[in-house]
Amino acid sequence: MSRSLGVDYGTKRVGLALSDPLGITAAPHSVVPREGVVEIVANLVKELEIGTIVVGLPTGLSGGEGASAQEARKLAQELQAVTSVDVALADERFTSRLAEERLVSSGMLRRKRRETVDMVAAAIILQDYLDRHP
Repeated sequence: MSRSLGVDYGTKRVGLALSDPLGITAAPHSVVPREGVVEIVANLVKELEIGTIVVGLPTGLSGGEGASAQEARKLAQELQAVTSVDVALADERFTSRLAEERLVSSGMLRRKRRETVDMVAAAIILQDYLDRHP
């Protein structure tokens, strides 16, 4: 089996998460700068034998898409072209809020939360995808 990679797109930072080799659980991996994310992900795909990339699609409460969703779709297309692995889009509504709540409840300090919230959000996106696509 191959791993899956979750991507929480942001204009400045991109959170990444990885599944276990069986595709059952997701865990935070890293936060990388938006610039260069395509090359970083391409390297991870090769190194870790990733078979699916799941990009979070930011939509509004009504399900409408704005500029951020268009950028996430563009990133997904770039990743598909560069890596040639399956790329899926997944609704990411409330994932950053859920990630922040989890980090607060764990007692993590505010500064450290800012550094990790994106990768925790990516793990939530990926876990939701894994749960829906067994």
